[in-house]
Amino acid sequence: MGPTKTAKSRRTVKLTRDATDALRKHLTRQLEEIDVLGDYYQPGGLVFATTKGTLLNPTNLRKRSFAPLLARADLPHQTFHQLRHTAATILLLKNVNPKIVSEMLGHASIAITLDTSSHVLPNMQDSAVAAMEEAFA
Repeated sequence: MGPTKTAKSRRTVKLTRDATDALRKHLTRQLEEIDVLGDYYQPGGLVFATTKGTLLNPTNLRKRSFAPLLARADLPHQTFHQLRHTAATILLLKNVNPKIVSEMLGHASIAITLDTSSHVLPNMQDSAVAAMEEAFA
C-alpha cells in the first residue's frame, strides 16, 4: 500500500454490469462475514482481503486461489499481467478505439498499448479493408 506507480495509475475504470453485480454480491458476503467476526475483523477498507480483513498475500492469491480456478476451468497457467494483455487483445479485436484501451490499462501513451498488442493488428487488416470498401461502395 502506497503511492501508485505513475499519476495515470490512479484512474476510474468503467465496469460491466456483470462485474458490478459480482462486486455488490461480494460486498454483501463480506459485510455478513464482518458481522460474524466482530472484533476479530480488522477493517482496512479493502475490497479483497483475508478473512480477518488484512492484506492478501500475493503468492497465496496466485497459488491457492487463482491457479486452482484456472485448473478447474481447464485453462493454462497464466499471470494476472497476462490477463491484462488478453483483455486489451479482446477489446482491440472488437474494434474498441486503441486510445480507450490505452486509457483503461493506464498506459502512458497509446504507443505502449499498440506495441504490446501488435500481434493482433495483422489480423485486423482484413476488417480495415472491408471498412474501406463499405465506406466507398
